[in-house]
Amino acid sequence: MKSFQQPILCTVLIDPQLALTFTLRQWDLLIRQARSANLLARLGYLFESAELLNQLPTQALAHIMSAQAYADRFYISLQREISCIQEALHSVNAPLVLLKGSAYFMAGNIAAKGRLFSDVDILVPEDKLPAVEDALMKAGWMTNTIDPYDQKYYRQWMHEIPPLRHLKRQTTIDVHHNILPKTTQFCPDANKLLANSVKLPNQNIWILAPEDRVLHSAMHLFHEGEFAQGLRDLSDLDLLLKEFSTQVNFWEKLLLRANEVQQQIPLFYALRYSKHILQTPIPESVLEASKQRINTTLMDALFLRALLPDHDSCNDKWTGLARSLLFIRSHWLKMPVYLMVPHLIRKTYRRILGKELH
Repeated sequence: MKSFQQPILCTVLIDPQLALTFTLRQWDLLIRQARSANLLARLGYLFESAELLNQLPTQALAHIMSAQAYADRFYISLQREISCIQEALHSVNAPLVLLKGSAYFMAGNIAAKGRLFSDVDILVPEDKLPAVEDALMKAGWMTNTIDPYDQKYYRQWMHEIPPLRHLKRQTTIDVHHNILPKTTQFCPDANKLLANSVKLPNQNIWILAPEDRVLHSAMHLFHEGEFAQGLRDLSDLDLLLKEFSTQVNFWEKLLLRANEVQQQIPLFYALRYSKHILQTPIPESVLEASKQRINTTLMDALFLRALLPDHDSCNDKWTGLARSLLFIRSHWLKMPVYLMVPHLIRKTYRRILGKELH
């Protein structure tokens, strides 16, 4: 594994107590790195849980308290948005399965603490998509994706329909029928995920099972090509693994489930880099069992750069190249070459014109 210098943010995510020894200059750098990684509110909750808030410098505490206040308001809005989605879909005979941040929030996972995101992701059976989309549109969610190519891209190749934005609240919902694109070589069977989903007590809401929540987080991070919030997503994995590892036979279930849904490689990366960057306590036997036939020298050179905060203090001369190569890799994983090449050409052209395509 390439030589790795821990950014100051990672050292504090690992051990918040270390921040008590920082100078104001170090605090300034920590806050700037945390803000760029969208982790400032989470940092505050880590300090709070360690009972350290009253020991922080007042200059730093002001930034942290502001981020926490924003996060608290965000959760109030999120709860309302989830209630609106429930109401809109009450007549649709399909489970409402929340994904990622909204699932962590409703499940009370530690990974929800200080986690901010831009949209609510849900998973529904593919044969229910027309009914779900119709119900949401009647409730005020509309798509602004009108380009025929964009519609084809989403509906024929992807794992979700085009994003829907509410006309009044301007909130966004992503409706998934799977958690990886149809064109991905190792696309999981969504029915297996739905069959293993867990109903929340006293609510008409489901979430993925613990091991599937970890695998989905791993799939999302290590199949995507955008790493602006890569460390936040790696921190999600770190917190989920710490929380779920207290459950009986969790590690065995996780490894077995990765085999069942063909996600051994994303799990390998998730365990490898959460252990290396955030020192997640993962048993050596689990790390050994998760190993895959991969050129780890190359992937370490890429991921150990891309997963750090997108901040000048964390970048070296190769960071830009690493992120560009991982961006291309994400499309290589997402679709076959005959689709990927024209898609990337179109994407590049539209980026130049300022009309970005996902």
